[in-house]
Amino acid sequence: MANAIETKLINTIKDALTKAFPDLDVNSVNVMIEIPTVQKFGDYSSNIAMQLTRILRQNPRNLANLIIENLDYAAGDIDRVEIAGAGFINFFLKKGSLGSIIQNILSSDENYGKGTYGNGKSYDVEFVSANPTGDLHLGHARQAALGDSICRLLEAVGFDVEREYYINDAGNQIHNLALSLKARYNQIFNPDYKLPEDGYFGPDVINIAKGLAQEVNDKYVNKDDEETYTFFRTYGVKKELEKLQKDLLDFRVNFTMWSSETEIRKQGFVEKAVETLKEKGYLYENEGAVWFRTTDFGDDKDRVIVKTDGSYTYLTPDIAYHIQKLSRGYDFLVDLLGADHHGYIARMKAAIQALGHEPNKLEIELVQMVRLIKDGQEMKMSKRTGNAVTIRELCEEVGTDAVRYYFVARSASSHLDFDLDLASSTSSENPDYYAQYAHARTCQILELAKKNELVNDPSCAHLEHQKEIDLMKFLATFPDVVLDAALTFTPSKITNYTQKLAQLFHAFYNECKVIDLANVQLSQERLALVNATRITMRNALNLVGVNAPNKM
Repeated sequence: MANAIETKLINTIKDALTKAFPDLDVNSVNVMIEIPTVQKFGDYSSNIAMQLTRILRQNPRNLANLIIENLDYAAGDIDRVEIAGAGFINFFLKKGSLGSIIQNILSSDENYGKGTYGNGKSYDVEFVSANPTGDLHLGHARQAALGDSICRLLEAVGFDVEREYYINDAGNQIHNLALSLKARYNQIFNPDYKLPEDGYFGPDVINIAKGLAQEVNDKYVNKDDEETYTFFRTYGVKKELEKLQKDLLDFRVNFTMWSSETEIRKQGFVEKAVETLKEKGYLYENEGAVWFRTTDFGDDKDRVIVKTDGSYTYLTPDIAYHIQKLSRGYDFLVDLLGADHHGYIARMKAAIQALGHEPNKLEIELVQMVRLIKDGQEMKMSKRTGNAVTIRELCEEVGTDAVRYYFVARSASSHLDFDLDLASSTSSENPDYYAQYAHARTCQILELAKKNELVNDPSCAHLEHQKEIDLMKFLATFPDVVLDAALTFTPSKITNYTQKLAQLFHAFYNECKVIDLANVQLSQERLALVNATRITMRNALNLVGVNAPNKM
């Protein structure tokens, strides 16, 4: 995808090809242009002449000359053209031609960077999905930041997006939560009451028990019947979920769909999935267990879905859940899972195929773990003993903006060291601060200009300094970066963009005097460039859930 200026230049080149080579099928030729790294090679460069050498069997420099002879300079806003090396064509645009970039950004404002590529097709993105048995720790926080940013990106390029949280409320961990809450509740009235061996010992369970005691007093003390167990199980999950939902909202993550494993089981989706697989001939019995023939779909071995005791493996309700999601009519599903789910990918794609769906309807992104670094040392964590650093605590320590920025600054497949000292610092070494400071600086410049009664002039006819040109051309690439980041589920491409944008803006600001009352026309054109930078930086930060402050 090219921006307006690049599209105009590409179309001009294609028109020249049609004129120069009437027998050439221009639509079969991929005309590519790029921004040269060295200024003397022009504003844009193309290797089209060298591409055509194999087709037309001519010297590339001769082909380049023929292309240039047929160029419509006016249509492409071209000032001059040069041939370099084996046949590169370097294009120098007319002065002021880049001004259309600024005009587009200012008129688009909050919509700059957005597109219609998705054309209303739908995604269901499932992420976090932690068991409701305690606070959300750093691994969950990274999944939350990545998942929400992916959703924002997909929405920005025109997809309809459902943010889904799958509540794992049917397994043994929930059983242990119920027993732990029951024990903590009883300890309030009898300190000698024993905790279960595999229980949860964190302060969150203690706090829930205290709240429960205030509500019901000693109603459930020393009761061991099924009704009491069900009460503690239901109450514990409810309170853990309420806390979890609040922490996620505070982290700027708002799920639009909450699905329960218990409900999936109650509605018979698990039995239906097993029956469908059986009808299609993909199940067989061996040594008392029921196996799913996943090797038919590329898995390294078949998988048990019903154990010898008749209970389901963890894979079985997950298959049912994915089929239930697909039944809602989404075009694509995305799961963000922990790095330990590597083998899960082939199994779930096998299930999708076996039940009649294309495997590419499901994309599974594995998220690597986070190490928390303080004073150069790794901070050890243990959820079970209550020593885990939670989302809430981390955000209180360094701020939500820093946490969200850092957690998406590297691809999901990369391990992440979160340096608390760096994330808290107010220096250019802190990437979050560096990007936000660039935005704040644009706001301060515009505020000062307003006091001097200067306005934006988006014509930008006099912006000729190389730092101005570099900044304008980079601003023009933003919609392409957004689309690329969305389609590859890689929010780190947005944070990388903000770092480069901040760098180019600071370089421009240091060399080009923006507010110069002795040259009002140039000042007002530069103010338009500053404002375009502000808009683009704000929009980029918003795509990863980070605020764009006016002051720092």
